[in-house]
Amino acid sequence: MKDGHTNLFDDPSTGDKVTQYADAHSTPLPAHLTEYHAHMCQSRPDAEMLSSVFQSKLHCFLARALGAKRVLEIGVYVGYSLMLWAHAVGPGGFVTGLEYDPRLAELAETAVARQGISNTEIIVGDGAETLPKLRPSAPYDIVFLDADKSGYPNYLSVILANSQPGSTGRLLRPGGLIVADNVLRAGHVADPTRTDRRISDEKVWNRNIEALRQFNDDVARETRLESVMLPLWDGVSLIRLLD
Repeated sequence: MKDGHTNLFDDPSTGDKVTQYADAHSTPLPAHLTEYHAHMCQSRPDAEMLSSVFQSKLHCFLARALGAKRVLEIGVYVGYSLMLWAHAVGPGGFVTGLEYDPRLAELAETAVARQGISNTEIIVGDGAETLPKLRPSAPYDIVFLDADKSGYPNYLSVILANSQPGSTGRLLRPGGLIVADNVLRAGHVADPTRTDRRISDEKVWNRNIEALRQFNDDVARETRLESVMLPLWDGVSLIRLLD
């Protein structure tokens, strides 16, 4: 979600004040990120797909706390979070992004080049096809999952299958994180009585919700993983690969 609302309080006014207070007391992001985020929010009708600046602070904190140097992002969109991860890992790190839409990939690449960021790459194509073909020179420390929601269960399956203990060319290192966004989808995943939708196509929406429920169940059942689901923003799961 592009804004930072966490909806922790019954009184929306209190919730807004708490969110603003917490955001203001968290380490700020550099101007090139916040300015690009603001520009995208103003210029794109689909800007709801952006992670908020507040949530991005959490992502940056996680990467640095983990000492992450290699990040895989599944779903690049306009490149904001790609640049965020590039900032988090620093010049000595590297970020690989997978993006289905070549127009979005071009937009992201232009934004990255304009900022002089040189530690990223974008692979264009269907993530269901490009992810299994990845053979990184070293495992990723973090996988950020923010792509098509119907694909989440398959992405998880591929990550696990290609990160077997003792294997060479594995995707995610032991102790690495999967950060999965939108896992509650405006509460619909947990509350089937909600009737509002974010997209007009009911079949697509319902398919996405069911896929997210399957993904969340798969994560909870998988013995190779430990996880915590945060009921913040649109729902964020932090998932650690044990082996």
